[in-house]
Amino acid sequence: MSLTRRTLALAGVAGLGLSACSPRAAGGQTVLKAVDVHPADYPTVAAVKWMGEELGRLTDGRIGIRQFPAGQLGTEDDSIGLTRFQAIDICRVAVAALNNAFPETRLLALPYVYRDEAHVRAVVDGEIGTELLNVFEGRGLIGLAYYDAAPRSFYNVRHPVTEPGQMRGLKMRAPQSDIFLDSIRAMGANPTPLTFGAVFSSLQTHLIDGAENNWPSYQSSRQFEVARYWSDTQHSFSPDALLMSKASFERLTPADRELVRDVARRSVPIMRAEWDKRQAEARATVLAAGVQVAQVDREAFAATVRPVLDKYLSEPHLRALHERIAAVA
Repeated sequence: MSLTRRTLALAGVAGLGLSACSPRAAGGQTVLKAVDVHPADYPTVAAVKWMGEELGRLTDGRIGIRQFPAGQLGTEDDSIGLTRFQAIDICRVAVAALNNAFPETRLLALPYVYRDEAHVRAVVDGEIGTELLNVFEGRGLIGLAYYDAAPRSFYNVRHPVTEPGQMRGLKMRAPQSDIFLDSIRAMGANPTPLTFGAVFSSLQTHLIDGAENNWPSYQSSRQFEVARYWSDTQHSFSPDALLMSKASFERLTPADRELVRDVARRSVPIMRAEWDKRQAEARATVLAAGVQVAQVDREAFAATVRPVLDKYLSEPHLRALHERIAAVA
């Protein structure tokens, strides 16, 4: 999460600069710049668009948001760097991209920690979620909200997978996260770290045999056109994080800071309504295209990754947090 030459170049291409003028104000208007690797119609992008409209409504146009969706400013790692160093103001990234820098977020990315979507939503909406939003301030970021991005399951170009033994030998794309690399390895496959944007071509050329993700990403990226075997492992309920540059946040007035936080919180149900609709539509689209969906032995998959949980929960405070998450109804 350092300020790389690539990050500097992306900022320059976008005409953003890295001076201490973010958020940018012109004619009395504050324009917050937001990035996302997902396309313009994706639920996370739609939720941030709603935030901009709501901020504009509540401030008579004094505060707005300009979006850069579809990976216009690079990968999620680029997004984090650009946000930390004030080239942009807001980014939406997968929690997996934050695990190494913010160890507490591992509790959101570890496999088979959550029972279902209702469980993970209850966690991030409650006291634990507030604690896990507050971990970012020490490294130049403000946690605004957690958005849905799950459940995640595996898919591949080779054959149906219903139990862990059938993963053996498959080269599976993993996000650039130690947790995902270790988890895929524990399940018997060979993890290959790649950016999200590289997955489709890598499946086409057989650089990899498969990947894992949620229904909307599988469909919107068109990866289902080449990877035709979906295995409903639901191994991860890892959410996304909506983050803001701490420097940009602190340049707002106290009242505007609270307004941004409040609007971000209220964008969560907007995102979830879009997410639920998009999940159903994406699943229907890929099934209509002939993708084969296999039900799996989830208990068997969960058993393979228990050593991974033990590894990442070795610190007492993380183990205690895991126990609190398990106790959430």
